[in-house]
Amino acid sequence: MPISRAMINKELRNKGGAVKKKKKKKKKSKKNWIQGAVKRPGALRKKLGVAKGKKISESQLNKAAKSKNPTTRRQANLAKTFKKMNRRRG
Repeated sequence: MPISRAMINKELRNKGGAVKKKKKKKKKSKKNWIQGAVKRPGALRKKLGVAKGKKISESQLNKAAKSKNPTTRRQANLAKTFKKMNRRRG
């Protein structure tokens, strides 16, 4: 029977040997999720062919949200979310 890494680790633990444990990653706080939400500012606007400084229309956002490209879909949905957040504040 071949010896697996799990069996070796188990034996080392039983004998008090040193076994490296995986460190758990710290979860980022959900409080500031928006800080890193936009990785490439202006990318959606460029994809949709909207001039710099102009607003993306609601119909263009809806069309982009149904795109075959998953990145474009995510960008459009995030833009919709931002639009809603702006309305709530003002």
